[in-house]
Amino acid sequence: MSVQQYDEIGEAFEGFKSLPLIRYGEVPSFLGMVGDVSGKSVLDLACGTGFYSREFKRRGATDVLGVDISVEMIAAARDAEQRDPLGVRYEVGDVAELRPLDRRYDIAVAVQCLNYAEDVAAMERMCRNIHRSMVQGGEFFVFAQKPDYGFDCVSLDKYGFRCEPTGEETETGPRVRVTAFLDPQPISIVSAVPRRDVYEDCLRAAGFSEVQWVALEVSEAGFHEFGEDFWADLLANPPLEMLRCRA
Repeated sequence: MSVQQYDEIGEAFEGFKSLPLIRYGEVPSFLGMVGDVSGKSVLDLACGTGFYSREFKRRGATDVLGVDISVEMIAAARDAEQRDPLGVRYEVGDVAELRPLDRRYDIAVAVQCLNYAEDVAAMERMCRNIHRSMVQGGEFFVFAQKPDYGFDCVSLDKYGFRCEPTGEETETGPRVRVTAFLDPQPISIVSAVPRRDVYEDCLRAAGFSEVQWVALEVSEAGFHEFGEDFWADLLANPPLEMLRCRA
């Protein structure tokens, strides 16, 4: 399901990063959690069109490999690399069936990746493949929808998104439809929202330790642009959350 959804989006996916929730919430929160990447190698899983891959390379990462299951996403990422060569490599790949890589990475990141595992076994497989691809002591950073998000809360429309349960339940957690209000037309994506115990158990079973949840924050630029009141509903019930752990 995720392959077809993302193949249909293609380069339009870059537009997500301009929406308030992503521009002033996800991006600064995630980059802040990952921290200094200078002199380090980075494996970007479910890299999409390469937004974070490019950003890490600009921030001094020595070697960046982006992997995504969508052929169209990787094509868009390679086009961006051709327009503005940074030395980022990209390849099509399923994290659940990730090939043995030619090196081990200091840092691995996965933004909206593990939540596409079809079941617990698939998520554990993903985690094992990622762990195998990292140096001992390397850090793995995850960004996903908040496991216990309250769907009966105030609408997120003004932040550029809408999150709605589909009413379906998977082995890992409920299915959710996320709609991004892009111009000229909205884009909707369906995925699961795994439970906290599913994430934690799969990561630990794969060999990761020091598993820690990290809250979403809003950047100073976001408060300056929109004011504190604008962000109150989002911060009261954030739809996104992060995880960090160590290989």
